[in-house]
Order: sequence, then C-alpha cells, then structure tokens
Amino acid sequence: MDTKKKLLIDWDEVKERVKAAGDAIAFQGAHAGERIKTLKERAMRLAAPEAAPETGIRIDVVEFALAYERYALESRFVREICPMHELTPVPCTPAFVLGIINVRGQILSVIDIKKFFALPEKGITDLNKVIILTRADMTFGVIADAVIGVKQVRDADIEAALPTLTGIRAEYLKGVTKERLVIIDAERLLTDKGITVEQDIEG
Repeated sequence: MDTKKKLLIDWDEVKERVKAAGDAIAFQGAHAGERIKTLKERAMRLAAPEAAPETGIRIDVVEFALAYERYALESRFVREICPMHELTPVPCTPAFVLGIINVRGQILSVIDIKKFFALPEKGITDLNKVIILTRADMTFGVIADAVIGVKQVRDADIEAALPTLTGIRAEYLKGVTKERLVIIDAERLLTDKGITVEQDIEG
C-alpha cells in the first residue's frame, strides 16, 4: 500500500500570488524616489539651525495719528487717554498751548504738538483725544487726531531721526522705526519747564 499522499497544487493560485508579489515590488519601486526625497527634506529641516530668538530691549508705546503721520509715546509716561471736551483757552500763552481741561477735578494744560512741531494743521474736532502724560510732579495733555493703540517696539529698531526733522522738532524725538513710526521723547517733553503752563485756578 502506498502511504505517500498526493500533493494537490492549485497552479492558478500560485500564478495569482506571483503576480501580486510582482505588482507590489513595482509599486514600491515607483514610489521609492518620492519617499527618499521626503526623507531628505525631513533630515534637512531637522539639521537646520533654529532661528535665533529676538533679543534686545522692547518698549511699550501708545501709537496715535497726528497730521497724517504716525507717532508714538512711551506708555510708561501715559497716565490715561480721554476725549477732547470743555477746553478752556488761556490768554497770553504760546500758540502751541491750546488751553486747559478739567480731568476729574484736576486742571491740566493741553499741548498741540502739531503747532509745537510745525506740522500741517488739521483742525480740532470732537473726535480728537487727549493723551495725558505724567512724570514725577509734571502732568499735562497732548492732543492726538486719533489713538491707534498700544504696541511694542524694539529699542534696536529705532533709528536716528530723519535729516528732514531739524530744529526743535528733532530735539524732542527718540527716532523713527523702519515702519515710519515717529517715537516722541515723552520724558524730554515732561522735563522741559518751558513747554507747560503753570496755571493756578481759584475756586
């Protein structure tokens, strides 16, 4: 008696498996270049040096519009911003002194730095804002056409004043940024005794 078992081979199945293996190899070969490219790009990104963090001193400023230009004052000297209302003219004062206003019982002089810097006149409206500056025992307001907001400026980005900003205007400027934002030296304004009006108000 023959104890060997006959092996039955399904040749159709064998052919299908061979064909499937060939298709898989062809597919991998067609996409090998794309995978290698992706791996190279990933390796280059990992090997690239990280961008150096920004360094340098940053200052917070209050940005405002004035005579079609953008100006800013260091926020550490800005006490508050209030609407322009009930301005009382003061006789016998310099042209750049608009008058005085009452801010919650405190009488403050208001400076028109457009006139102080000899900028084009735009006129005063109810939309104007008064930026109250303060330092030690000196407090007064400067008028702005509109207050834009608060932002940070790197001290290293403030360049020297433009050559066209000469005379008294340049004397009170810290500089200009690349975005043409003119930084006014608020401390210089506040320490100049000649710019404010000492006004005694009798009750």
